[in-house]
Amino acid sequence: MGVTIDKYIFQALDAYPYNLEETIESLNYALSYDEKNAVALCLMGRLYAEQLGNYEMAKTYYERALAEDMHAVNIYPKYINVLLWNEDYAIAEKVIDFALTVKGTDKAVLYFKKAVLFEKKKAYKDALSCLKTAKVHTYNTHFMNDLDSEKNRIKEKMPKKKKSKKKKKDSSKKKKKK
Repeated sequence: MGVTIDKYIFQALDAYPYNLEETIESLNYALSYDEKNAVALCLMGRLYAEQLGNYEMAKTYYERALAEDMHAVNIYPKYINVLLWNEDYAIAEKVIDFALTVKGTDKAVLYFKKAVLFEKKKAYKDALSCLKTAKVHTYNTHFMNDLDSEKNRIKEKMPKKKKSKKKKKDSSKKKKKK
């Protein structure tokens, strides 16, 4: 039975996202053999989130997948995306914090997701701090460059500091004395 379900999962993975009809058919076969298969549940969650925009249904599939295998490290970033898209920020923060404790997760990606979370909450300094931590855990030049781009983008969103009136008066007095 394991060979058969794997066959359908590989077919679904191979077809996604280019042939959605084949993806759904293969996933349905896989889930009929094992309704608790974390890989199949995760891909079904991706399909609902990325193709149909049904975040509530996607969350259900991701939660089922993680309930079956909380060490399936590839699920966390995708699930966190859905939570961020659906503006479930409190849940997203809890999932990120938990995922950071799971052995084998991509810490750089998780800290990046946390930066996105803080950015959405307009906590730009916290977002920049998370990007700095993500860089420490990055072992990929391309991702490092992406983090630098994100850092610059977030800095552009930060409110500009205005000089206080007192400083302006002090500087104008100094100019007059000269």
